[in-house]
Amino acid sequence: MAMEKSSSKYRTQFWYVAMVSFLLWLVLLYLFSSSATTVHTHERLFRQENVINLPINVPKHYQESDQAVLPVDVPQHDQASDDQAIVSDVDNNTLPVNTGNINTSQEVQISEDAKVVTDLVEELEKEKVENEKKRADSGLSGRTTRSRRGNRESRKARSSSRFEAEKKRVRHNDDSDENHQSYNKKTNSFEPKNDVGSKKDRVDDNDDTESKEVPNDLSNNDTGRDNTVSEPKTQRHFTSNKTFSVAKNRVTSRRNRPKAVVRPRATRRNDPCQGKYVYMHDVPSLFNEELLKNCWTLSRWTDMCELTSNFGLGPRLPNMEGVSGWFATNQFTLEVIFHNRMKQYKCLTKDSSLASAVYVPYYPGLDLMRFLWGPFPFMRDAAALDLMKWLRERPEWKRMDGRDHFMVAGRTTWDFMRTPENESDWGNRLMILPEIRNMTMLLIESSPWNYHGFAVPYPTYFHPSTNAEILQWQNRMRRIKRRYLFSFVGAPRPNLGDSIRTEIMDQCKASRRKCKLLECVSGSQKCYKPDQIMKFFLSSTFCLQPPGDSYTRRSTFDSILAGCIPVFFHPGSAYAQYIWHLPKDIGKYSVFIPEKNVKEGKASIEKVLSRIPRAKVVAMREEVIRLIPRLMYFNPSGKRGDVGRFEDAFDVAVDGVLQRVEGLRKRVEEGNEEVFEFPEQYSWKYNVFGNVEKHEWDSYFDRH
Repeated sequence: MAMEKSSSKYRTQFWYVAMVSFLLWLVLLYLFSSSATTVHTHERLFRQENVINLPINVPKHYQESDQAVLPVDVPQHDQASDDQAIVSDVDNNTLPVNTGNINTSQEVQISEDAKVVTDLVEELEKEKVENEKKRADSGLSGRTTRSRRGNRESRKARSSSRFEAEKKRVRHNDDSDENHQSYNKKTNSFEPKNDVGSKKDRVDDNDDTESKEVPNDLSNNDTGRDNTVSEPKTQRHFTSNKTFSVAKNRVTSRRNRPKAVVRPRATRRNDPCQGKYVYMHDVPSLFNEELLKNCWTLSRWTDMCELTSNFGLGPRLPNMEGVSGWFATNQFTLEVIFHNRMKQYKCLTKDSSLASAVYVPYYPGLDLMRFLWGPFPFMRDAAALDLMKWLRERPEWKRMDGRDHFMVAGRTTWDFMRTPENESDWGNRLMILPEIRNMTMLLIESSPWNYHGFAVPYPTYFHPSTNAEILQWQNRMRRIKRRYLFSFVGAPRPNLGDSIRTEIMDQCKASRRKCKLLECVSGSQKCYKPDQIMKFFLSSTFCLQPPGDSYTRRSTFDSILAGCIPVFFHPGSAYAQYIWHLPKDIGKYSVFIPEKNVKEGKASIEKVLSRIPRAKVVAMREEVIRLIPRLMYFNPSGKRGDVGRFEDAFDVAVDGVLQRVEGLRKRVEEGNEEVFEFPEQYSWKYNVFGNVEKHEWDSYFDRH
């Protein structure tokens, strides 16, 4: 009898638990559905409101020479602003607004925009027919070429795989633009995709101490575990077709520029901060401080609370070579370090009318990290969309439509370029949002084909508090004896057909007495210890820096910190990236060996490096040692008594932003209808050389 009562009691409890679980499931389903609807609503509202893309000027010869063009979004803008004169020293809020012809101007604008899109679509159809004929004629030869290539897929071949997806997305955007222009604010249902794919194992080539625990958190890592998520997108997987960019240039070349540009208010004549003032937005804490308070949610495998400590520098490390100032710094905490350094900036102001530039202290990399492996990809965009809405309501934004704003992200640009039609793909859409395209974005790796992205150095392990520590370390690097001619730290990339790492490792093994190799394979502990990595670089004269999953590597800056001369094989690994921090004369501090020569066995790395005269090697090493302060970040808590003797990576980056913003401001004030006078796809070339003429590096950045 007692057993029957006990059994009945357990059955009753079981049903109670089942009912509660079911109700909880319904609540969670409702919350996720509401979040999805909110995100989609914000996206539609952003397209409908006054968001102005960067105008682009496309020379006629570029337009005539393109074979295929894709239509793109044509957001609504005020037609009357095309003829509006540029006004200096005027607050946008005080400008008179003529509302008498609003309806008329809207109808004219809608019809003109529709005509632009229609013309482009008709042109596309003609070009599509011609291209299909050409493909049919060359189909046989193309299949023969591909059969010879086998499974070794090149970077250019991978870039063409998503061409059709781009066309579908663009046509969808054209249709949606007509609805936006009619001010239809009705929201559509948004269903997140739960498609997931297996990630490939990687081995860390950036040599982070935390990489062992966070294998797949690193956008250009080499170590990893299998996780159910789409593969990280790098420049080797991401495509932004040239023809798509030209189509965008044709439409956006008709965009209006800011109606008024407000210059910073003048101060006293001898003000040392004149033209250097920076205003920092007081953004809601959920965009930065709350991310750090909830640091335990940032990663599944790593204690990010420890790595974000000490102002983002991470745990302290013992002195190295008798010099203090060493930390186990995670490369993803750059945005935290930059924010804390900005708080110390000598020309930081609370008066936005004095500011030449405006800093947005958002932590996009840490925010994204929370949802990279979750089942709801749309959550990766939620905070960014909320921030964009918040920014557009600020008076500081309205001065130049955000062109004087800048932001920092501690990840590569490829982590923020997910296309809308691939919701389950890697990363989020931060870099393609129209507001961000008006800003200056600082990342550890930028896209060579974007106007608004600029690369800044990866954070290293060295963060001195005083200038004396820098001098002490530089002197130590000059006296140290280096046993090996060259070295390489990293892992092979067998899944990347155009990778040269296997050939580099084979050459290093063949030169045992002159090359030191550290393979970062599974189980290797040395690749995760800062002291071991630094000792490895300290013993070498040259350090090989081939591309990995993306162009750049943290290892580049760790090796320069050790006084090791970097050897590059692709201009996108440094020369076309860190244009503010590295000298224009690449031969003064580095060696360049074309990756094609290594791949085809035409170049012997040992012979190339051995032929460099000893006097030149000494001069190159001295230049590398001089670069150390510009490529590392000072300890934000340090108090330097002789501030100004050295500029760190933060100081150089801020100066670069100020110069860029001033250039944009002058072009608008001079009455130039286009802010840029070159196609966006040639951004890398203009930033490096100041022109878009033909260059021997063109083949490295050709996306066809």
